[in-house]
Amino acid sequence: MSENVADVLVSMLVKVGVKRVYAVTGDSLNPVNDAVRRDGRLQWIHVRHEEAGAYAASMEAELEGIACCMGSSGPGHVHLVNGLYDANRAGNPVIAIATTVTTDKLGLETFQETNVTKLFDDCSKYCFMANTPTQAIHALQTGIQHAISKRGVAVIGLPADVSEADAPELATGEQNFFPRSLSVPSEEEIREFAEIINKHKKVMIYCGYGCRHAQGEVMAVAEKLRAPMGYSYRGKIFFDKEDNPYAVGMNGLLGSKSGFTAMQEADVLLLLGTDFPYPGFLPDKNKIIQVDIQPERIGRRAKVDYGYCGDIAPTLDNLLPLLEEKRDSAFLNAMRELHESVENKYRSYVDEHSKNDMIHPEYAAAVIDKLAADDAIITVDTGMSAVWASRYLGGKRDRYMTGSFNHGSMANAMPMAFGAALQQPKRQVIAMCGDGGLTMLLGDLMTIRQYKAPVKIIVFNNRSLAMVELEMRVAGYPDWQTNMKNPDFAMVTRAMGIRSWTAKKSSEVEPALREAFTHDGPALINMFTDKNALAMPPNVTFDQVKGYATSMAKLMFTGHVPEVIEFGSSSIKYLKELK
Repeated sequence: MSENVADVLVSMLVKVGVKRVYAVTGDSLNPVNDAVRRDGRLQWIHVRHEEAGAYAASMEAELEGIACCMGSSGPGHVHLVNGLYDANRAGNPVIAIATTVTTDKLGLETFQETNVTKLFDDCSKYCFMANTPTQAIHALQTGIQHAISKRGVAVIGLPADVSEADAPELATGEQNFFPRSLSVPSEEEIREFAEIINKHKKVMIYCGYGCRHAQGEVMAVAEKLRAPMGYSYRGKIFFDKEDNPYAVGMNGLLGSKSGFTAMQEADVLLLLGTDFPYPGFLPDKNKIIQVDIQPERIGRRAKVDYGYCGDIAPTLDNLLPLLEEKRDSAFLNAMRELHESVENKYRSYVDEHSKNDMIHPEYAAAVIDKLAADDAIITVDTGMSAVWASRYLGGKRDRYMTGSFNHGSMANAMPMAFGAALQQPKRQVIAMCGDGGLTMLLGDLMTIRQYKAPVKIIVFNNRSLAMVELEMRVAGYPDWQTNMKNPDFAMVTRAMGIRSWTAKKSSEVEPALREAFTHDGPALINMFTDKNALAMPPNVTFDQVKGYATSMAKLMFTGHVPEVIEFGSSSIKYLKELK
């Protein structure tokens, strides 16, 4: 049999390092499915929903550098979109093959036809509809290169008749490349950078995901400057460690008083590799320096005084010799003392509620932190699960945590954990799921079972959309249509062949987690948490803050409580006054 376009596409995916394809086959995707089968080098992962496949591919790309998902005509395309939005905003190189109706039926409102370029344009760095065999091969090569270099999604529209056509002989290559050049500011800019810092007494460092591969360099700068160190949610797992003597916590809606205060009271704020999305929490009276590999991000959130384009690690390497050592630790000590007081309140809250029969989610998250492996991969759902993870999960030796931190979608934790478990099967993988998120893609628990991925799924079962409920009450709305009638998740997963446990009392949490974490295979813990648990300590009741966004802001920044989770955007303008 002569080689067709689908065969060439499969070969190109293998050459670039793709290990598996997440898809639901059928119709226009069948020629590619058959090419994967005949080639034998790619694993075909039959997900139950294409959105789950896109999330799994996104996670695999985040860990490995490249991944692939596919969707067939029409509905298969639409199902991919949410997961691809998340991948694109997270900067994960994902190749999406969107097969469609034959070329002679395009543009005629044919059954299951979609306009591929219009549909995927806003969730991709590259999107092209290939109408000929030559275009298809060129498009895949170019799309892969875009996904790698621009860090995001590349979508290739592929009609069924094109994928079945004989492969053409091309003058251009089918090879792709992973060039890695280092970018640093000019010598003049580095000198300016150092001069600014040397002229000011109090410097605060705020680290984002862009510091992932620069942990040593960031720590060296913090040590030389005696600088308190904050971090974004995506940066937290790399710097929120017990042995980090500079850590002062997060800022923003899920941040703490210490992270916020350090940022406000610094003479110079150094934003490193972060696209921090909450301008209202950023200061406007001190000097702000921002360093990012993507210059278009500089200054779009804060009143930045100095902006430099560069990779964080080499930029700090060049900067460090020019920095004058600061010997005064008063600012650092004050912020660390404030941070420790916040952490003590969290710990005392956990200790107090560990004795209750009712499971408080803070206690459950603290136990997960204690029992999880030092190199565990932890995925968290958007919503209250993200709150508990932000406060009670800390970094360890090689621990990694992620979620839908840029796109903010529900239902991400379980399929992301599935992708992580397939890509790195020797590491412990834990998914912290909300009951609302899990039920959105509940069918893909069966995908986990089918491929025997050893994912440990922890359901924070509070029988409601708790984050939405809190948002509504804070904004003055009655919390209506946020309650949930759930199935017995343990019984459902047992029917699927997945080991499961149920915890309804605090005393049952740790034994269930220990057994699940040591189980050789997928496992689920259905944890009935207190549905009235708020993202604040118990000395403030919900009635005291219900409907008063400004009151919540006051509580957050005047020290009555370490923090609260959400309040209306209209109150942000009051933060500095209340402070």
